[in-house]
Amino acid sequence: MARWNTIARGAAFAAAASLALAACSSESDPETSSTEGGGSEASGDALTIGSLLPLTGSLAFLGPPEVAGVDLAQKEINDAGGVWGSDVEIIHTDSSDTDNPQIASQSVTELISQDVAAIVGAASSAVTLNVVDDVTAAGIVQISPANTSTALTGYSPLFFRTAPPDTVQGDALGNLILDDGIENLGILLFADDYATSLRDVVQGVIEEAGGTVTYGVSGDEFQTDASNFESIVQDVLATNPDGILVIAFDQTKAIIPALVGAGFPADKLYLTDGNTADYSADFEEGTMTGAQGTIPGANAADDFKALLDEVNGSPLDSYAYGAESYDATMLVALAALKGGAGDGQTVADNLPAVSGADGGTECTGWVECSELIEAGEDIIYQAVSGVGPFNDENDPSSAYVGVYEYDESNVQTWVEAVFGEV
Repeated sequence: MARWNTIARGAAFAAAASLALAACSSESDPETSSTEGGGSEASGDALTIGSLLPLTGSLAFLGPPEVAGVDLAQKEINDAGGVWGSDVEIIHTDSSDTDNPQIASQSVTELISQDVAAIVGAASSAVTLNVVDDVTAAGIVQISPANTSTALTGYSPLFFRTAPPDTVQGDALGNLILDDGIENLGILLFADDYATSLRDVVQGVIEEAGGTVTYGVSGDEFQTDASNFESIVQDVLATNPDGILVIAFDQTKAIIPALVGAGFPADKLYLTDGNTADYSADFEEGTMTGAQGTIPGANAADDFKALLDEVNGSPLDSYAYGAESYDATMLVALAALKGGAGDGQTVADNLPAVSGADGGTECTGWVECSELIEAGEDIIYQAVSGVGPFNDENDPSSAYVGVYEYDESNVQTWVEAVFGEV
């Protein structure tokens, strides 16, 4: 069960997130950044990290901010002299989605052959479940910036994530729906572990409060390749819901117009992290006005977003999971530094400690945190995404979930956040 505190609507907790930027523009002397004099000692090999992120497929809109987060962490580390005097190497690969499972499998095979210490990704829980056994069997850490399925909690000693499990987002989403006065909720979801996991949590919250899920219970899921959305929409509307939650990916582009076209009010629609995207180019103006969605993670500070834009080469359309990707990469590098080696087991052994699970001195960014490690101190890494230290099941022990509302142009805007402890 998650415990929640609501952050005031419109209030930004970006100040906390921006602390991790202190070192982004700082360069340290490689001589003073060496591991001599009290910290870890290098194994002699440069640290290599792979990414398995959606460059194609139904979650491709999440790819740019996630890749930018990884690249920003790499830039910050390498600008400060790298790890053990060598630049951190990043190998980017495509995870695509569950409709194209061979792409992620091929990417993982490539990354294993490159002897990476860790893989940042995937974005989709279902994609991760397809490849995680191969990754961990190879002795490689997999650390996802976006997986939320409860099936991945405690899955493997080598699997970590910087996004909270669905027990956190689902609780926040369910309570948002209840607070809006929705008593009878319809849910449209596809047959995917991510979707069913999140549905189960939301359903539990709604029913515990005395509400009813009129449609979308187990057995009502549609297949990922479904095309008959007019029929599916009529099925949910026939149950007379007060609100409708859509848990889907690209299918959302067909579902929303069908719902609104049938007369269902947009301000009674709810989305999740898998589809809370910019629809300004997809729908007629005003289609989604008042609809709401949730995305795990803090509302990153404007200066952090500017750094993501810079490393991306142009302004991003979305910043979803950019901070979590940055944190994942930074934590891997700090764990390798603390353990003195760039292999998966060393990284796994030290990830909880650098996240703050053992206590220590709070620090932000690579320069400050690495200097403390090299001085032999324990650290509590202050995540830009706002997540707390890893718990015993390698999930974040606490996290923020942002609430977004759509305007007339069908663009989502952050309006509030809730904080939860797993």
